[in-house]
Amino acid sequence: MQREYQRPRIGVSACLLGEPVRYNGGHKRHAWLADVFGLDVEWVPVCPEVEIGLGTPREPIDLVCVDGCGIRLLTAVTRSDLTDRMRGFAVDRAEALAGLQISGYVFKADSPSCGPSGVRVVGRDRTARGLFAEAVIARLPELPIVDERELDGAAGRDAFTARVRAYHAKMQT
Repeated sequence: MQREYQRPRIGVSACLLGEPVRYNGGHKRHAWLADVFGLDVEWVPVCPEVEIGLGTPREPIDLVCVDGCGIRLLTAVTRSDLTDRMRGFAVDRAEALAGLQISGYVFKADSPSCGPSGVRVVGRDRTARGLFAEAVIARLPELPIVDERELDGAAGRDAFTARVRAYHAKMQT
């Protein structure tokens, strides 16, 4: 008996699908993700900030170098430390995503929680990875991942979708 094909589940930063979860109450809807790729996949939207209980709108957050450069996640104005809360959430949510057998993840670029690389660290002359992205990548190191900027051209979209298909097919066997 042949198994029924199931669409790949893809984790995605919720703001990229147009959900108004950004710090300013806005979104960063990515038309290709929402209108084209979204027809072929099952989305698993995540907004770490909302999921740890921060509202919208909210104070922006930064990765900050403290005490000789231990990286902390702090609110931009009041400097409330969200690091432990975010890291605990991130590990738990990454485990839940593994249980859902996601076949890829599209992260929001430059986000202190979701940026998969190149996130600015205040007080440091280099960049880091967002805390949530770090946990997902640590838990699922072979998972195809991108940030939305990599999907702005046909070559990046084709490469990501091919990696997702291959990963999904491997999981189906």
